[in-house]
Amino acid sequence: MKPFNEDKYERAQKKVKEIKGFYTHLTVYILINTFLILAHMGAFSGNFMTGLPAWGYFTTPFFWGIGLAFHALYVFKDKFGMLKDWEERKIKEFMEKEEKEFKNNFDKDF
Repeated sequence: MKPFNEDKYERAQKKVKEIKGFYTHLTVYILINTFLILAHMGAFSGNFMTGLPAWGYFTTPFFWGIGLAFHALYVFKDKFGMLKDWEERKIKEFMEKEEKEFKNNFDKDF
């Protein structure tokens, strides 16, 4: 059995690799799709890639973008939990503020 700190380190290392993998995926997505769009616009040697139908130029970024979105959801799933915690804290904060204001107004009346 590994010590707790070693397990913790390995989990953190795995998480960093996942995040790095996502950013690599995002970089490749941007570079390749920029190239495809520029090629579609004719930025490179004349008639390059003009045989594809117009919708063909957008299917790659669209479907790859869906895959990239799922990759982001997988890698940053912990962040969504933090958003939920933030919502709960804000709700509690507003409820406490309202209760405090109610008590202050109630005390003024009597």
